[in-house]
Amino acid sequence: MHRNRLAVAVGAALATLVAGCSGASQEPAPAAQSSAPAGPVKLTYWSWVPNMDKIAAVWNEAHPDIQVTISKQAGGDDAAAKFLTAAKAGNPPDLVQAEYQMLPSFVAADALADIKNDMSQTKAEFSEGIWGLVTLGTDAVYAIPQDSGPMMLYYRQDLFKKYGIEVPKTWDEYAEAARTVRKKDPKVFLGTFSSKDPGAFVGLAQQAGAQWWSISGQSWKVGINDEPTKKVADYWGGLVKEGAIDGQPYFTPEWNKALNDGKLLTWPSAVWGPGVLSGNAPNGKGKWAIAPLPQWNAGESLSGFWGGSSTAIAEKSPNKAAATQFATWLNTDPQALGLLVKEGAVYPASTKGGGLLGEAPDYFSNQPDFWEQAAAISAGARGFTFGPNVNVTYNAFKDAFDKAVHDKSVFSDAVQTMQETTVADMQKSGFQLTQ
Repeated sequence: MHRNRLAVAVGAALATLVAGCSGASQEPAPAAQSSAPAGPVKLTYWSWVPNMDKIAAVWNEAHPDIQVTISKQAGGDDAAAKFLTAAKAGNPPDLVQAEYQMLPSFVAADALADIKNDMSQTKAEFSEGIWGLVTLGTDAVYAIPQDSGPMMLYYRQDLFKKYGIEVPKTWDEYAEAARTVRKKDPKVFLGTFSSKDPGAFVGLAQQAGAQWWSISGQSWKVGINDEPTKKVADYWGGLVKEGAIDGQPYFTPEWNKALNDGKLLTWPSAVWGPGVLSGNAPNGKGKWAIAPLPQWNAGESLSGFWGGSSTAIAEKSPNKAAATQFATWLNTDPQALGLLVKEGAVYPASTKGGGLLGEAPDYFSNQPDFWEQAAAISAGARGFTFGPNVNVTYNAFKDAFDKAVHDKSVFSDAVQTMQETTVADMQKSGFQLTQ
């Protein structure tokens, strides 16, 4: 399916994303060469992975005919807006690190190359859930997965024993454990719902089977208010309303203190959680452990993704084949994957990347099989197609769920607000929608 089926009004979509990203740099990449360069092919890669220049240096030494220069980026919405601006101006980098949720916006702006040719072997390196994030439900391939954020349950192992609760295998068991903890110590919560982190909610909805966007022919379908999402929302809304869990957003000073003081016993989060916990809750070192997310149906082993990114090739790169060769090496070659782990401190999206992680994070010295468990959990993670105005949806989440947490109102009403806001924005931007 050609990218023009993703949007009717590309210019409006570009304006929407750029306007939604505050403080985006307008600095363009070096102008693309219009003719074949003399000497080695020179590629520029925009990336925010630490030490990516060291990784590229290994490639450059082994490939004198294809030389890669790394341009360090800040990441996040600003990086996305900067890339779209450069693409519109006609001088993007050859390669760009792209968060999965931003790929549809890039495709809608005609900014990414379809690299589906010769991808059959590369596809085999990734789980179905991860690969779906770079294909957008089509036969086109718009990037190669680099890192992923499969979700799992982080829990205070010592305090579970203190309060006499088992690691919950289902969400019903999680709710009962939350009530038990509150009865035994009113100052302690099993968990909290964060209205500031749509990415976490996305992963929980994916686990339940949500499909927020889909593409049929030349039309988009928006299903943010589908039954799985409403089920997840009302589950957490019910627990907040009865006071069984807290409504404290993640990453605030108060949340950090609760984690550090043992007043918050779980955190449904992603594989990158150890870095957050070690920095924000140092007192918990050696006391936290991981387990699969509780399941909606006993016996299942499903999860979702919170975060992750890919390596994409710009449509206007004059060296797409060379860029694809480097992107494939970077994200599938054992040497490159080892460097991503060692130098970049990322969790590789490749299925063989988990075997390169070695010892458990120091913070989890009490759980030597940390990475083995993470790999098993990742195998059951499933994603969904993101839409071209995901930033609008995420902002609607924050506004609607802030109010729902404050008022202790029905959370599925907030989901409906997200649906209506997203649809209205897509209609305004000229996207063709179907029911």
